[in-house]
Amino acid sequence: MKALTALWLMARGGAHLAGGWWTIRTRFPALPAAEREARVQQWARRFLEIWRIDLQVHGQPPARGPVLLAANHISWLDILVLHAAGFCRFVSKADVKRWPVIGMLATGAGTLYIERESRRDALRVVHHMREALARGEVVAVFPEGTTSDGAALLPFHANLLQAAISARAPVQPVGLSFVDGRSGRLSLAPIYVGDDSLIASVWRTLTTPGLCAVVRYGAPQPAEGRERRAWAAELRGAVAMLRESPTATE
Repeated sequence: MKALTALWLMARGGAHLAGGWWTIRTRFPALPAAEREARVQQWARRFLEIWRIDLQVHGQPPARGPVLLAANHISWLDILVLHAAGFCRFVSKADVKRWPVIGMLATGAGTLYIERESRRDALRVVHHMREALARGEVVAVFPEGTTSDGAALLPFHANLLQAAISARAPVQPVGLSFVDGRSGRLSLAPIYVGDDSLIASVWRTLTTPGLCAVVRYGAPQPAEGRERRAWAAELRGAVAMLRESPTATE
């Protein structure tokens, strides 16, 4: 029965992806930015509902920028979860842009793409991030640079923090976790790390009932003259506390 349910949910998710793709192609060009952002958030919330993933949001998502969100990275689900909690523009690896359907959805949602192996491209992306922040937007990054197993945090890379320093924008730490909605225990079902395949991660997610995505927002931090590497280390500590303490932002 779990397998049949998972196949049904996968089909419904595929239809929802197709609907989002069509909306971006046909409706987004004529919509103002605020309406596009609202639709992205609604679409992401509906996706989680279709796949029976509950969402808990603690703390205060930013209603507007300029602010840079710094979150831990566990799964392909993280972007959907953060969009569902509150719209933001993501910085993502350039490969995503070339993915069928997903690439168009990500681009339509305002994603900024980066070639992670290229220092020159990182400078280009920092420049575009600074411009977005200067326009009062909310931008989100995963400073770990890749996914982890959700049990521990990888070191935070500091390069992209330069955009917040240059734009004089605060950085808001965000802790993500996936838990069993009944027991509250950490769930490893959605992890996407190492040699794990996307299909395997999706299948585990769809065959795990009662999954809950938890998003905890900390207090925005101004740079206050901090050097970016030191700031990255402090943000990592703040994200770790948010993940470990259910009441940290309540």
